[in-house]
Amino acid sequence: MKPLKGLILSGGRGTRLRPLTHTSAKQLVPVANKPVLFYGLEALAAAGIEEVGIIVAPETAAEIREVAGDGSAQGVSITYIEQDAPLGLAHAVLTAEPYLGDSPFVMYLGDNLLREGITELVEAFRAEAPDALILLTKVPDPENYGVAELEDGRVARLVEKPPEPRTDLALVGVYMFTQSVFDAARAIRPSPRGELEITDAIQHLVDTGARVDPHLVSGWWKDTGQVQDMLDANALILDDLHTRVDGELVESRVEGRVVIERGARVERSYVRGPAVIGAGSTIEDAYVGPFTAIGEDVVIARAEIENSIVLPGSSIADLEGRIEASLIGRGVRVGRATGPPRAYRFVMGDSSEVTIL
Repeated sequence: MKPLKGLILSGGRGTRLRPLTHTSAKQLVPVANKPVLFYGLEALAAAGIEEVGIIVAPETAAEIREVAGDGSAQGVSITYIEQDAPLGLAHAVLTAEPYLGDSPFVMYLGDNLLREGITELVEAFRAEAPDALILLTKVPDPENYGVAELEDGRVARLVEKPPEPRTDLALVGVYMFTQSVFDAARAIRPSPRGELEITDAIQHLVDTGARVDPHLVSGWWKDTGQVQDMLDANALILDDLHTRVDGELVESRVEGRVVIERGARVERSYVRGPAVIGAGSTIEDAYVGPFTAIGEDVVIARAEIENSIVLPGSSIADLEGRIEASLIGRGVRVGRATGPPRAYRFVMGDSSEVTIL
């Protein structure tokens, strides 16, 4: 088998993560202080894949290029491929065909996380040489996913978001294909939602006698397309932290697995891990609880926060209640007004959500 290439899809609009994704690509929202996209790039590099194409949308292409660069920091060489509109995963495959050529490839959805990586799966694909290999995992709500039905250990049928699923085996956002997928993608018609579905392309492979192998994922998998998914993934990754304190501690207590980056200052505060405090951040007279990722140059003063993600440049100060299960964007200011009248004042973008105690 020829050397594999990688294809990461980062062209979606991220509607379920608005308002954050009104101004930023969803694949660049950080989990444990690292953009979700980087986990995919690192997984491909760890599997020995050196050349990676990234599908980008016109409105987010410049931002993704600026953050990911040429890929050398993650050990790969990146080629950017612009997709004019998000017309489905199979459409993205066809858009990338000139780049992929006749190379087998791994397609990795840019907002997915796999704890165990893909190294063993890539090795199995190389060794067994099926026409396609798909990853599956059991989920409690299969009606929200592409669902696979198996017969004698092989894929027999795929259905996209079936109202009455016949199995609980959902497709994980990582696929491995040979060039046969291009003809399959050209053979299908758009779904009722107007997209060329990758499930239909894989079904065409099955119907035409191609060999499609399933692999049941061990360990956790997360599609980080929604806020709770981001928080869950953040908690899972932070749970593997190893304590490292490169910043400054002043009259503070640190308990559990905590990373405090260089240039951060924690003063008269209590940080209970797993948690990470980004470079240049200041934690003062505050409590940072478990499963919290504080980005760079953040100020937390006279406030409490846990099980949350705070993006760079934000500040939270002078709060009576604890912030929890929250995703706070870049440059956000959360604080308490001084003096009367006592009133709430908000500046919120589309799709924002605020809960008041």
